[in-house]
Amino acid sequence: MVDGAEQLAFAYPYLLWLLAGVPLILFMRGRRGTDSVVGFPGTAVLARLMRAKKRRLGPYGMFLLATSLSCGILALARPQRLRSHETVKASGVEIILAVDVSISMGIEDFTIGGRRVNRLMAAKKVTRDFVSGRVNDRIGVVAFAGRPYIPSPLTLDHDWVQESLDRLALGLVEDGTAIGSAIAAAARRLDQQEAKSKIIVLLTDGANNSGDLTPETAAELARTLGIRIYTIAVGTAGRHPIPLPGGGRTMAIQQEFDEETLREIAAIGEGAFFHAQDTGSLEEIFERIDGLEKSELIRRRVVDAKDLFHWFVGGAVALGLLYLIFQESRLRGGR
Repeated sequence: MVDGAEQLAFAYPYLLWLLAGVPLILFMRGRRGTDSVVGFPGTAVLARLMRAKKRRLGPYGMFLLATSLSCGILALARPQRLRSHETVKASGVEIILAVDVSISMGIEDFTIGGRRVNRLMAAKKVTRDFVSGRVNDRIGVVAFAGRPYIPSPLTLDHDWVQESLDRLALGLVEDGTAIGSAIAAAARRLDQQEAKSKIIVLLTDGANNSGDLTPETAAELARTLGIRIYTIAVGTAGRHPIPLPGGGRTMAIQQEFDEETLREIAAIGEGAFFHAQDTGSLEEIFERIDGLEKSELIRRRVVDAKDLFHWFVGGAVALGLLYLIFQESRLRGGR
């Protein structure tokens, strides 16, 4: 629930135009009576009795009358104190980001800001941007090479997810590409959640060559759990140099893409397959996934109105009585 600020409003604001008539009423009330053109016998006595009424109102009387009339008009306009609040019901998507951290992800065929970076750095940058835009979703991270591990469970704490992505590095587990095991690990985490939509976004640059479970079997398992799978092949084909740990040395490796398997995984998981060969295309892919997997967000705005007219009615009555008392005292004083 999101609270709004309080504000003063009028249910019938058009009645406030009556305030313009208050000065006219005071002007007419305060005018001195005109002398009679024709004289009548005995009018001298009446003139003496009414002399006080023909005097102009004093400043205090004028103020009381004006304020009383104004309060009455404000009461008719029905002033209200409004307080609005918004109720937000979010039904988020449960998302596991399965990120390849095998040695081949160290190939520097991507750029960020004109600087060459490796595939893992590009993937981390784009996934961080993706996470920041999914404020209502539980997101977790599964990293994998020769086997999967869990840097971050499913959570709404996106700061923790961002930190977990930052900590991803090459060589944390034995090398290899266990795509089937990564899908199975992600599916197990998602199976523990109750959500309208559950998805796995698998990002890899290689072919499955590790683990005991084939990618197709893992995808079938995920589908039975109601999980959709998006697969992303990242990188360019060909022979690439890759920096070795310790720096100063490189090793040339032949890029292996198994697009057929990644397409089949996406088809089984009722998702989609993408291939990102540069940072721009990788960003576009995550934007497309973001558009395909929208969280359900229901907003209901409620406005509470508290009437305040009774205060103005009370003010009008009280000031009106004071005005009458003031007038009565002037009449008595004029006799």
